[in-house]
Amino acid sequence: MADEIPTPPEKQLQLQKIYIKDLSFESPKTPDVFATNAAPQTQLNIRSGAREVAPDTQEVTLTLTVEAKDEDKTLFLIELVQAGIFLIKGYTEEEHQMLTGSYCPSSLYPFAREAIADIVTRGGFPQLLLQPINFDALYAQAMRERASGNGGEQGSAAPQAEQPPEETH
Repeated sequence: MADEIPTPPEKQLQLQKIYIKDLSFESPKTPDVFATNAAPQTQLNIRSGAREVAPDTQEVTLTLTVEAKDEDKTLFLIELVQAGIFLIKGYTEEEHQMLTGSYCPSSLYPFAREAIADIVTRGGFPQLLLQPINFDALYAQAMRERASGNGGEQGSAAPQAEQPPEETH
């Protein structure tokens, strides 16, 4: 009787649910801002996180903060937490961290972009088109910073990024 080589567990990655966990829109200068020729600069800050909600099931959150300013006046401020429930099974710990720190946030980002574009327009401002983000590069940067001792929390591999100001049109 030959010894059987154990087969590794089957890898599974499945997006089970996408939802907005939190959304805030503030426009402290309305309606006065609509009567001006403001040329706002837009700042985007982004971070992600993950927590286990059941065995092999993670809630991954992608938090985006968008602030549009004209000089020192805030025209609008948006804070959005886009979330998803992911089944992640059969992966090594390193692969699991990469999935929750890069792949899952990347899957959530198009939904967050759409929500932000919609709320900006509904707030009376011209459409805001957020540029694509390379979450693999952000994750790699976070891992390099953690390895050099400059990273954030030890238990989280969540990338954080700040995009340079953009002009809104």
